[in-house]
Amino acid sequence: MENFTFFSPTKFVFGKDTENQAGSLIKEFGGSKVLLHFGGSSAEKSGLLGRVRNSLKDAGVNFVELGGVHPNPLDDLVYEGIELCKRESVDFILAVGGGSVIDSAKAIAMGVCYDRDFWDFYAGKASPKKAVPVGTILTIAAAGSEGSGDSVITKKDGMVKRGASGECIRPKFSILNPALTQTLPPYQTACGATDIMAHVCERYFTNTKDVETTDRLCEAVLMAMIHETPKVIANPDDYQARANIMWAGMVAHNNIVGVGRDQDWNSHGIEHELSGLYDCAHGAGLAVIMPSWMDFVYKHDVMRFAQWATRVWGVKMDFADPEKTAREGIKRFREFLHSIGMPVNFAELGAKEEDIPTLVKKFGLADGQTTGGFVHLSSSDIAKIYKIAVNAKV
Repeated sequence: MENFTFFSPTKFVFGKDTENQAGSLIKEFGGSKVLLHFGGSSAEKSGLLGRVRNSLKDAGVNFVELGGVHPNPLDDLVYEGIELCKRESVDFILAVGGGSVIDSAKAIAMGVCYDRDFWDFYAGKASPKKAVPVGTILTIAAAGSEGSGDSVITKKDGMVKRGASGECIRPKFSILNPALTQTLPPYQTACGATDIMAHVCERYFTNTKDVETTDRLCEAVLMAMIHETPKVIANPDDYQARANIMWAGMVAHNNIVGVGRDQDWNSHGIEHELSGLYDCAHGAGLAVIMPSWMDFVYKHDVMRFAQWATRVWGVKMDFADPEKTAREGIKRFREFLHSIGMPVNFAELGAKEEDIPTLVKKFGLADGQTTGGFVHLSSSDIAKIYKIAVNAKV
């Protein structure tokens, strides 16, 4: 296990009706003028925004609003939010929604405290040191942004999707009411579950040795998702299953399962080009890319994949042919994703094989450059993974 520092100061308020505590929590963390940031009409129609507004009013917290966040949030709304916050002297941002809304709120929070273009953080030109405090009310269990110091934004010019990270954008508090996720369509629920599992897998496949504790934590979260996800697909109103999935989403990405080990985020990076170009759901893209990445890299450490197959998927270990065990684990992963309604190849996602050169170019590796942790990939390697994704099947 490697040396690490783990600091996760977010206050989590979990359970039914907890959104009614938003006003008092904002005051607890020093907020007096709030940007209420949200997505489309669903939060309004459900009554959630009304309850949040009442909570803010009851606590004597002034607020302004900015809605309109879409999946794969765009930079143009971030710029609008930055200007609004500066004009209105906002000192706290409350994100009501899923990962897209939270990521947009975090981008605004950084931009308000930065005298240049906020995109610098996403282009790797600067690291965030200061941000307006952010709180969240989560409505989709998926991205884990409610407990992380990460944000992903798409630049409209060129549809380039990139991430930024910093401890200053880790939420001060996050309200997690599983009941708020019960109205999600099965497809969105499955996309969220896929994203959660991918966050764990990106940490699980590591070159760091002797990480049994975090291995077991990763495996436990994956097994919980395998157990609970079919329940909510069959019965969207299963509150207890929703609750387990919501907490798994947070645990999967606040990095408690990833400390002390190197990590590999190539699957996310490769998928970002898909959702950037086609505006597909991130989880759906991951369902296509993650098993394809596994197909390409598993020989790098067959025994780690075999461990994953036996511990998580219940595959019987074939000591005479561990590769067979590893491949069976990947097969069962792809079959599971298919069983919850996720696409498994380019055609099912709506992607086109002829766009592979464009996707690789957008990834942005220079000649001779590689990316990754578990296996370092070149541009030609990434093209091969996309090609596997074209032909994948259950």
